[in-house]
Amino acid sequence: MITGYTLIMIKLVLGILCLVLQINLMGKGNLAPNSAIDQVQNYVLGGIIGGVIYNEAIGVLQFLLVLIGWTIVVMALRYLSAYNHHVKRIVDGTPTIVVDYGKIQVEDCMRNGVSAGDLHLKLRANGVTRVGEVKRAVLEQNGQLTVVKFGEDSVHYPLIVDGQIDENVLSLIERDREWLETNVAEQGYQPSDIYMAELVHGELVITPYAKDYSRLGR
Repeated sequence: MITGYTLIMIKLVLGILCLVLQINLMGKGNLAPNSAIDQVQNYVLGGIIGGVIYNEAIGVLQFLLVLIGWTIVVMALRYLSAYNHHVKRIVDGTPTIVVDYGKIQVEDCMRNGVSAGDLHLKLRANGVTRVGEVKRAVLEQNGQLTVVKFGEDSVHYPLIVDGQIDENVLSLIERDREWLETNVAEQGYQPSDIYMAELVHGELVITPYAKDYSRLGR
């Protein structure tokens, strides 16, 4: 029976290999978390490895099964959140408008735990000196602030991301869903066919998925 430091080292190696496997299977998002699932993946995996590695009552096989199970759960959540709008909203939440046409949305800021000091710091980091300069500031799911100032006509607007229409951006450019769907149809696509669509200098630029790419719920 394997015990002592040998067991610890085997578990440590398995934990590292599991982390490498997750990075290779699911991309490098967990190295620089951009969503809730990326952060949770890191926290839980660290907790699993840290909590089990020194516990001799948990053998290598049990530890390996837990790592495999967690990897499967993370893969399923990432896949579902990428291609199902409802799952994505549950897992990652939605962006929140905190400044709209120069006016701070105080209730939304407080609901998301953004103090006046935090908001001012994030605005300064985006080169904003007065709130009145901001056409819209959106608090993203990862806590970052996306700022669009008045007069920034050259901004690339991601209207569709991962086959999902961004209603906030449509509102920002004063367009509606019908306008977007008409423009997408004119180029021979449906929103679900699109990896990313941006509005660049008034022109809708579409990057579609590969033709043989199968999408969930299609």
